[in-house]
Order: sequence, then structure tokens, then C-alpha cells
Amino acid sequence: MPALAAAYEVIRRPLGRILPRLSEVLAGPVPHLAAAELSTHCAHSPFKTHGDPEITGRLGTADLAPLLASGTPGRPWQGVLSVAGAERPVLAVTSDATPRGAVLLLVRETGATPADASAVTLAQALWDVVTSHFDRMATEALPGALARSRTAAGTRARVIAELGETYSAVLTGLLGVLRSRTLDDAAARATATDLAVSALVELRADAERDQAIAEEPAGQAFARLADSLRPLVRYSPVRLELGAPDTARTLAADVAHTARATVRAVLLKVLEQEAVSRVHVGWQLTDGELRATVRDDGPGTLTERALSPGLLRERLDVLNGRLDVDAVPGWGSTVTAAIPLSAAQDPAPDPLTALGERELQVLARLALGHRNRAIAEELHISQSTVKFHVANILTKLGVGSRGEAAALFHTAA
Repeated sequence: MPALAAAYEVIRRPLGRILPRLSEVLAGPVPHLAAAELSTHCAHSPFKTHGDPEITGRLGTADLAPLLASGTPGRPWQGVLSVAGAERPVLAVTSDATPRGAVLLLVRETGATPADASAVTLAQALWDVVTSHFDRMATEALPGALARSRTAAGTRARVIAELGETYSAVLTGLLGVLRSRTLDDAAARATATDLAVSALVELRADAERDQAIAEEPAGQAFARLADSLRPLVRYSPVRLELGAPDTARTLAADVAHTARATVRAVLLKVLEQEAVSRVHVGWQLTDGELRATVRDDGPGTLTERALSPGLLRERLDVLNGRLDVDAVPGWGSTVTAAIPLSAAQDPAPDPLTALGERELQVLARLALGHRNRAIAEELHISQSTVKFHVANILTKLGVGSRGEAAALFHTAA
């Protein structure tokens, strides 16, 4: 398959099917048993696998993180690694097409000969295309996808925190017992203590690796923004001043993406004005939000309407962010985007999703105050069938009366 056709075949798939399709395309030139990726564009599922479950079930972020850190973009590495309890030949492909990098690992059969140069070049080219596609989708994420990413990232972070606290508590208790001087076998106690300490260290390392992938240092995120803004003013008389955040804190990936997209959009509008000679862009992190500010010395006529095209406004709304404009005629404008740093709680599930189509039709009429006879006539069913549906509705909604069901319908509608 020609390289361009292969790339198209891969990136046209839904995000969840890109790795399986990439694995299929590379199965000919680079035969392998399993594929895994670590893609730092994604806040909620940076690690994915495909292939032999005996291998993928024993692969984790910890296996790919060192490859991402040590790999050289554009120079795939072939060698032998300990994977899933055995020494196996692998091909590791690193790309910098997404700013914080991404790595693809192909696990091959024991004894497989190294892939030839053309196959390795194809793997690198396809992985660069895929990671560029990932980065574009993350940067230009539609509000619906951004909301799902935000919710999933928050849920994932909470689950990881809860698991970490549980394991830490168990291991800390184990250490307390093993350190007890009332135990007789000192050698066994010392060995078990070392094992428990190692487990705690590994647990903490896993948490730090996960945070490094799901989050980005604020200073690094701002530096990426600065790199994207400088070309916008390179050939204009406008002087761009940058105020990086003075903090070592980290930002969730979706917060950083949205802040950068917002600032770029605002700066483009600012540069459309007449008589602008200086623009200051700065980020400030407070306890609960990121405040991204764009201040100019222009005519001071900017309005929120001019600065808030639909997609930009929707992206901010998804993160519960807001855009404030303070324009003073003759003195300039200050535009501030405020984005909460933490994810909102998961939305409450819709109780009506438990109902079937006919049950929803009955409930909608019940909520209007219709009696069984009227509902039966409207839906062309018998009154006994209506009674059957009403009984099911009350059971599924966990309510005791038609009035409660109607109230729940109006609340959810």
C-alpha cells in the first residue's frame, strides 16, 4: 500500500480505532504481535494497546515512559526489551510532531530479524502523521469532545488518587507491622521491609509519570504559546511583550490547549485594529483558575461580541471559563480569559435513559396530566398496556406515584 494511502487509511478512523488500524497497516512490513502507544496529547487516555492480550495485558505506562524520554524523534530504535515477562525484539518509534512527544512500540516475535530500512522509514512516517493528527484534534477539539475529555480526565484522576491512597495505606500499615520489634525473624522482616519500601517507591513513581503525561508545567505551556505567537507579529510594527507565569505548578492538558487557542484568537483580533504598537500577553495562576490576559494600546474599541466567535465561546463554556473585555476608548483594551483549573464533577446521569421508547411516550403524556384512557387512544394501544408501561416506569425510575414520575420527567426534560 503506498505511504499516502496507508496514512489516509489510518487517520480516517475514529480515535479509538487508529492504533488497531495502524497495527494492521504495519503488520506486513514490520510483523508484530502487539502494539502500544504513549501519546501525551490526550489527558484521559494517553496509553493504548492492541494485539496479543498475553502481551498487552502486561504492558503499562511505566514500560513506554522510558522509551519516550530516551527516544530520538526520526530515529526509530530496534532492539530487545523485557516485555511481558520475556525478552522480545521490538521497534520503538518516537515522534515530536506533537509538542511533548509520542512513542509507538511494536512487540515482535522472539527471533524476528530486524525490519529493513524501508519498513522502518514507513513506520516513522506513519507515526509522525498520526501524532500530527492527534495534536491537531487536541488543539482544535470541538466542545463536545472537549467536555468528554474533561470529564473522563477528572474521573481518571480521582480513581488514580483513590487507588493510590488505598495502596499507600495498606503498604504503610504493612511497614508498621514489619518494623515491629516483637517479630522474631529479623532477616525475613528486613527483606519484607525492603520489598514494601520498593512497592511504595514504584507506586509514587507511577503517580508522577501519570501526572507528567496528563498535565503540563505552566511555564512550558506558556513557552509553547509564545512560540506560536511570535510569527504573528514578526513582520508587523507591533511589539509583543510576554509575561510567563511565575510558578512551578502544572496545568491539565485541556486547560492549556484552551488557554493557548483563546489567546491566539484574541491576538489576531487585536492585530486587526489600527494604531496598535504594543501588546502584552500574560498568564497568571490563582488558587482556582488560570487567567490569560491580552492587553493592547490600541483605540480601545474591542467588544466581547467581536472576540467571541461561536467555537471559541463554546470551548470556554465547556470548561466553565469566561471572557472579560475592558476597553477604554483612546487608551486600549484588556481581554482576560479565566479558566478553572480543576474539572467539574461528573454530570448526574439522566434517569430517563433507563426507559424504552414506548415508555418515554407514555411518560411524556402522563406528565401532561393525561389519564390512561387518553394515552391509550393517542398511542393506539389498550388501557391495560398503558397500565403495564406505567408500572414499569415507576419501577425503573424508583418512584411511588404518577405525580413523582411526572415531576422527574419535567426536571430531566
